[in-house]
Amino acid sequence: MSEFTHRPVLLDESIRALDIRPDGIYLDGTLGRAGHSREIVRRLTTGRLICVDRDQAALDAARDRLAGWMNRVTLVHSNFCEIDAILDGLGLPGADGMLFDLGVSSPQLDDPSRGFSYMADAPLDMRMDRGEGLTAADVVNTWSRDELRRILSQYGEERYAPQIAAAICRRRENRPISTTLELVEVIKSAMPAKALKEKQHPAKRSFQAIRIAVNDELGSVERMLAAAVPRLNAGGRLAVITFHSLEDRIVKLGLAGFAKGCTCPPDFPVCVCGKTPDVRLVTRKPILPSEQEIEENPRARSAKLRVAEKLKPAARIRV
Repeated sequence: MSEFTHRPVLLDESIRALDIRPDGIYLDGTLGRAGHSREIVRRLTTGRLICVDRDQAALDAARDRLAGWMNRVTLVHSNFCEIDAILDGLGLPGADGMLFDLGVSSPQLDDPSRGFSYMADAPLDMRMDRGEGLTAADVVNTWSRDELRRILSQYGEERYAPQIAAAICRRRENRPISTTLELVEVIKSAMPAKALKEKQHPAKRSFQAIRIAVNDELGSVERMLAAAVPRLNAGGRLAVITFHSLEDRIVKLGLAGFAKGCTCPPDFPVCVCGKTPDVRLVTRKPILPSEQEIEENPRARSAKLRVAEKLKPAARIRV
């Protein structure tokens, strides 16, 4: 798929949410195919866009996709949760907007050799950053039965987690599980016949769980939120797109915490905690893709966009 036909999820909604200033500093923490980045940078004149990705392949491809605007772009190979280190390394105190499109990117899904897909045979990898050590093969072949059951249940919301974890451990006693289709076979063998007939692929939830564990995706989201809000300039916007309930819950609760002011008991006559809100929630409920977008791009179906704006000091009042 070319850069011109690829359309990132909730593109128009994300750009509106960022409320881009031509002279502002913006950070796209999940560069991917650079679809969001293209639309941000083309709105800048004297501003700057920092493009971050864990996957070096995405950064290399971005040099072509953003070729007309590279004088306004800085590419950074890093995990998006390392916001402090990224901005400090560039000598920037803060940013006027940050966008995070969470989850695995389309190029990673579309490249069978990366091991993210349960539809093609490949080595069990699933690393977003190939420079990291832990692979899906490590998780599948070395983690305990209890730990496998936990991640399958917690990260994949897989109702057959105990059976699948047990099947993995039985299979690996004979030989390591080394490819994606070997793992699919093991997963299917642990599930009842009725589950194999469901519309959703029987390995989908398990692959999601293992991928999340390999890349510490939920921990990265928590660390990103904790770092992003303090580094937003007053009036700056934070926009986060999630694709499953675990991510969305972290983002929802994290932003609500930053938007909460006084934490004193309701019966206190005056505030003694001194806490004031850091952000206002631009959207109380998440922004969802339109039916047209879902029809054109089925991967957008589960996407949710949440937006918050950094408050100016004068606007910080007890709520």
